[in-house]
Amino acid sequence: MIQALFTDRRSGSRKEKYMRKGSIKNNRINGEVLRELSVIIRNEVKDPRIDPLLSITRVEVTPDLQYCKVHVSTIGSDEKLMESIEGLKNAEGFIRRSLAHSVNLRKTPELQFVPDRSMEYAMEMSMKIEKLAREGGLGDDVSADETDESASGDDGDLN
Repeated sequence: MIQALFTDRRSGSRKEKYMRKGSIKNNRINGEVLRELSVIIRNEVKDPRIDPLLSITRVEVTPDLQYCKVHVSTIGSDEKLMESIEGLKNAEGFIRRSLAHSVNLRKTPELQFVPDRSMEYAMEMSMKIEKLAREGGLGDDVSADETDESASGDDGDLN
């Protein structure tokens, strides 16, 4: 949790205030870090290992601003993705320094780049659903409902 000291106006005592994960402020910081990292990686990092089609899909900054998990994805093979992550890890210091200059945070988080395979998973699930639909696994329920309605003589008229 982010610790911030503030002074209570009535008593003059110092209290601690915490930022929770998933709070509005944390979500705003995540969005800002994602935008700035995208710009930095696209425009300023010149490592040839980083794929030009690399995209940052999600950023998770811890509430204490110590760490930032950056989920990256690319179109193509797993080898290209892992090579791009190696290039990003190599340029982590430069990226972090550029992030510190562009985003006004109390602390600049340590960056951890992780592969995001959610797009691959979504494509795989979509292909499985299409395969089931072609084989008739999903269409049987719909056709059975239609035949029940036609057998009962109900053609949808209210009269």
